[in-house]
Amino acid sequence: MSKQSGEVSSERLKSFILRIEKLEESKAAVAEDIKDVYGEAKSTGFDIKIIRRVISLRKMDLEKRREEEELLDLYKSALGMED
Repeated sequence: MSKQSGEVSSERLKSFILRIEKLEESKAAVAEDIKDVYGEAKSTGFDIKIIRRVISLRKMDLEKRREEEELLDLYKSALGMED
């Protein structure tokens, strides 16, 4: 709602709705493409869980990743799971 008039601009609202709907369609298409690529990787023998983890790690800041790896090693050591 416009703060000045208290009225809803139907054209402006419709514009937002249409833009969001278009972006949602694009997002769904991209999600389907990603799913297809994971399927291709799986069909060639790659472990999808590991690929997802690698992608997650690549998104992470180097220092954050090192901190997480150190904590993981610490927890594994505490549980007697040393490599």
